[in-house]
Amino acid sequence: MLKHPVTDIFFDLDHTLWDFERNSALTYARIFAEEGVRLPLEIFLKEYIPQNLAFWKMYREGRISAEDLRYQRLKTVFTRLDYPANDALIHTLSERYIELLSSHTHLLPDARETLQYLGAHYRLHIITNGFEQVQLRKLRNCGLDTFFGQVVHSERAGVKKPDRRIFELALDLAGTTATAAVMVGDSLEADILGAKAVGMQALHLNVHGDPHHDHCPVIYHLREIKTYL
Repeated sequence: MLKHPVTDIFFDLDHTLWDFERNSALTYARIFAEEGVRLPLEIFLKEYIPQNLAFWKMYREGRISAEDLRYQRLKTVFTRLDYPANDALIHTLSERYIELLSSHTHLLPDARETLQYLGAHYRLHIITNGFEQVQLRKLRNCGLDTFFGQVVHSERAGVKKPDRRIFELALDLAGTTATAAVMVGDSLEADILGAKAVGMQALHLNVHGDPHHDHCPVIYHLREIKTYL
């Protein structure tokens, strides 16, 4: 159980509810075929997945812009794989990726069932660093938008998780207090430590194989949330 009674649950979206890796792979498979990229998808993804996480960390920390994130993650991977991709191709792939990513609707196991269970007892919200229009399309296309009261993204807040201001804005918009709220997310740095810094409770959905820690309860599957809430 958690330390304080809960009225509101805030979820991250990518890697927490929405199956980012699966949907991303499907998107790249399509645009590689359309643009004639002759690179085995599994080889690309093995390099891309950690590079994407690394560039998102830099973006989260304000060290690169959104445009740099979208361009450099591809440029770096193609360079490391010694694949001849010019700037025009990279920009095309980047644009098509953003256009098509939200059209895929795979969720993590038991995501919808877990939200249905929790929605009967708590108010549910989203806090995400993702880009506004992309994240809203994901929620609509997956049919998850009706579960959430507030959808707070970094563009709305003007800052990114783990900056305390995005959590404070989310709490204010939801009309709740930090002690009555819990954050559920996959990123120890952005979701868990960011939420705890403002006094929120947290559940860490450890999908990346992070080392053991004592910052909050750790779960490995969404259905385990029922153990705590």
